[in-house]
Order: sequence, then C-alpha cells, then structure tokens
Amino acid sequence: MDQYTLNLIFVGATFALYIGIAIWAMAGSTSEFYAAGRGVHPITNGMATAADWMSAASFISMAGLIAFTGYDNSSFLMGWTGGYVLLALLLAPYLRKFGKFTVPEFIGDRFYSQTARLVAVVCLIVASVTYVIGQMTGVGVAFSRFLEVSNTTGLLIGAAVVFAYAVLGGMKGVTYTQVAQYVVLIIAYTIPAIFISLQLTGNPIPALGLFGEHSASGQPLLQKLDQVVQELGFNSYTGHHTNTFNMVLFTLSLMIGTAGLPHVIIRFFTVPKVADARWSAGWALVFIALLYLTAPAVGAMARLNIIDTVYPNGTQGEALAYDERPDWMKNWEVTGLLKFEDKNGDGRIQIYNDKSAAFEAKAAANGWNGNELSINRDILVLANPEIAKLPGWVIALVAAGGLAAALSTAAGLLLAISGAVSHDLIKGSLMPDISEKGELMSARIAMAVAIGVATYLGLNPPGFAAQTVALAFGLAAASIFPALMMGIFSKRVNNVGAVAGMLAGLIFTLVYIFLHKGWLFIPGTNSFPDTIDGSLLGISSTAIGAVGAVINFAVAFIVSNATEQPPREIQELVESVRIPRGAGSAAADH
Repeated sequence: MDQYTLNLIFVGATFALYIGIAIWAMAGSTSEFYAAGRGVHPITNGMATAADWMSAASFISMAGLIAFTGYDNSSFLMGWTGGYVLLALLLAPYLRKFGKFTVPEFIGDRFYSQTARLVAVVCLIVASVTYVIGQMTGVGVAFSRFLEVSNTTGLLIGAAVVFAYAVLGGMKGVTYTQVAQYVVLIIAYTIPAIFISLQLTGNPIPALGLFGEHSASGQPLLQKLDQVVQELGFNSYTGHHTNTFNMVLFTLSLMIGTAGLPHVIIRFFTVPKVADARWSAGWALVFIALLYLTAPAVGAMARLNIIDTVYPNGTQGEALAYDERPDWMKNWEVTGLLKFEDKNGDGRIQIYNDKSAAFEAKAAANGWNGNELSINRDILVLANPEIAKLPGWVIALVAAGGLAAALSTAAGLLLAISGAVSHDLIKGSLMPDISEKGELMSARIAMAVAIGVATYLGLNPPGFAAQTVALAFGLAAASIFPALMMGIFSKRVNNVGAVAGMLAGLIFTLVYIFLHKGWLFIPGTNSFPDTIDGSLLGISSTAIGAVGAVINFAVAFIVSNATEQPPREIQELVESVRIPRGAGSAAADH
C-alpha cells in the first residue's frame, strides 16, 4: 500500500471518530455547551485539557525549537508545564467554586463592573484569535504535505471537521473528542520517538536514551551532538548562550500566560466538584509530561540524524550530493518548507553556521560560500519518521497526530471565543433577557463565525502570523492572569483598579510587542517597517508579558488604594471563594 493511501486511511479514520463522538455528545443546553453539564470526570478532563493545551505548537513546533537551539529553548518546557502548577494551586479550584461558565463572567461579577467584563472579553478574543491562526495554518501545512492537496483545500477540510464537532457538541462534544485526540497524538508522538531512540541508543525510552550512549560512536549521545554541532560552527547544544534575565522572564511569561489562557481555564468549569478541578490540573500535568519528557529527546535525535544525513562520513568528510538527497528532502521541498541553494556550485549540501566568525577560516578553506540548506523548524516532528526511515504506517500516524493536536486546540480556542461572545457580550450586555434556546443558538452562530474568521486568517495570515503565539501568551499574562489572581486573593482591589490594571497591562504589552517586532503599520505604504533592534533591558517581545503583568498588578493596587473599597458583599464573596469551606461540593450558594 502506498504512503498516500496510508495517510488517507489514518487521517480519515480519526476524523470519522471525532465527528461520531460529536454526534453522540451533542449539547442540548447552554450548560452542556459551555461546561459539558459539569459532569466530566477529573481523569477525563485532565486528558482533554492536555489535548486542548498540546497544540500544533507543542506537537509540531516545540521539538524543532529545541533541536535547532538546544538548552536555551528548554524555557518552553519549563514555562508551559509550570503554568499548570500555577493553575492547580492558585486558580482552578477557586474559579470552579465560583460556579460560572466563562472567565469574563468571573471578572465582571467579582469586580462588580460591566466594563471589567467587556475588557476581559476583548482580551480573551484577541488572545484566542491570535493563537488560533497558528493552529489553522498548521492544519493547512500538514494537509498539504501528507494528503497532497493545496494549503487552501487542507484548511477548508480542517475547518469543516472542527465545525462539525465543535458547533454541534459544544464543550460536551469537544471534551470527549479531545480525549480521543489526546490518545491519537500521544501515540503518534511517542511511537516514532521509541523507534528512533532504539536506533541511536538501543534504549526504548527516549527520555533515558537522551542521556544514554550513542550506539555508533560509543560516546554519550549529547556529547556526540555537542561535538558535531560545534564542528559546524554552531553553539554547543547543551550550553547556555543567551541573556539569563530574559530567559527567566520568558519562562515566567509562559507560566503565567498558560495560567491565564481562557481556553485552558474554561476546562476547569466542567468538573462536578471543586476538588476535582485541582485533580484535573494534576492529571493534565501527568498526560502533558508524557509528551514533554519525550520532546527533548525527539529534538536532539532529529538534529543528529539530519547532520548524519548531510554528512554521511562525519562532519570532517564530504557533504551529501544534492542529486543523492533522500526522499524525505524531496517530499518537503515540494511544500517550500525545506530549501536548498547551491551557493558554491559544487552540487553538494553544506550546512554550517555561516554567521560564526570563528568558523570563517574553515569555511573559506573548504570553498563554502554560506549555509545552503534551510529547514523550517515546524517540519521536524512531521518529517522525523521519514528522516529515520521508519515504516509508512508510522508516517501516517504522525500525520494524524499533528492534525489532532492542531484541531483539538483550535476547538478549545473557538469555544472560548464563542462563550465570550454569546454569554458575556450578547447575554451579559446586549440582550440580557435572551432565552436559553436563543443563547444556545447565538453560541453556535458565534462559533461558526469564529471558525470562518480563523479560516480566513489561516488562509491570509497577517505579516506577523508566525509570531502570534508570543502575542497570545503576552496578552494573557499581562491582562487576564493578574485580574484573576487579584479577584481571588485580594478583597481590596476594586472595579476601577481592575479595569485600570487590565488596560495598562494590555496596552503596554501590545505596544512593546508591536514596536519590538516592527509590526506598526505605516499608513499610505501598505507595509510594515523592519523589526527594530532596541529593547527594554534586553527583554525580548516574547518575554515582555511578565513585565506587563507586574504593571497590571501595580496599577490595580495603586488605583484601588486611592479609591473606595469594594462593597461589603463583594468582600464576603471573595472570602467565600478563597476559603475552602465546602470544598467537596460546587458551592451551590454561588
């Protein structure tokens, strides 16, 4: 059976499973649409949360980021998993005890302000839309490579599948679909990793193989990798080479951004009891760890395999002739995500760090005129089975897993957007007397519109689409997370302070990212200026969310202390939410 047919069978079977689950779990009420009727078991919810969280960024991009940088990109692992510790300890049980459906609803009620609720809606929609662009784009890339259709066709197929199970099932359908997607994506991620770990180290557990012995050389695998990358002029793989202060802020920004992302938080509204919310976060960490402990091994082993492919006789030997390149390179060249440029006309593929001053003499002696192979980091996990020459069914499984990861997160984000529009904007502001049936219909319409917008942006991404994850995390970290923390743990922060803090954090973070990335549009030119080099104390745009959060906290406390205290009933509400009285139940008096 050829590879295309295998891909079609695996992807088609998983899509049929997702749609079947959605039909079985169709939401019949707003409670089921927004919170799955609050009847999801903590283990089930933990698995669904893991799938919701492990987006195309985790499944497709993270190992690639680690592979081409090394230790310095371990921040992604620490930040994204650390965010769940914050969720489990500081947010999930208290938000569940409050007993509402959405994040803006909590903020609006706690800060007794319709303005606060609407500001939270804006923050949620902007963060979620920017995040979902990457998911839909990833769907198009995976389809174009594995099903040999155009990027546009792939995106439309993905949008149709999400429409079927998200619009019909709401949170109830999405929850059980995400459980299936987690099973698909974790199997798809770990099976190739096990094969490759066995090939390179003889150890079937990738996380242990990473620290084991490289079978071909007899050296520790990481020592061997350090050696070959440095021989090509790159920084050592295991060394630390970046600004430590920025790395700490970046990790912190990912942590609090994770804890503030609405599509993650709403998952904790679906469990029966307050205690279950904390258990859900714990189980989510367990399920996420299965992939996150494997990702560093996938990245390191793939980097070594690529170098061994290009330099089959070692980095001191002759490079691979372009005409003799393996099939996986030919396959990915078609997508445009892998490119070769013969800069010295010798017909061979040179890869090295052509920006390394220390390597200039060696490059000149070899007659090299620059690095000739460009590999998009996002293809690494998807191409890994082909690079390692694994069976066709493994390649098909990875295709299904990559699509499962992108679609599961897209559905969660779209559900968060739908809830904000229908429950917080329409029901909470524009049409407070709308019936439950009308609200459910508006939720489905909002979801359909959100899918349409996400698909359009996936087809026509703005100039900065590749950086939208940084914007989403920065926005969530700087605006939503501080508001939730102060809403739970401070009786003194009032409505004026909360609104001022959210706006200050949001505006500061947006302006900094747009300035730093050069995204400010120049009227009359239909273009964006180049990225500027300046930064505040060496802080990158991806790390600025932590600073935005500090500004949010500071402004909120200063303004609150300069204005009136919250009403007595609000202070009592905060007290009842924070103190674990009746933690075994859902605090029905709220």
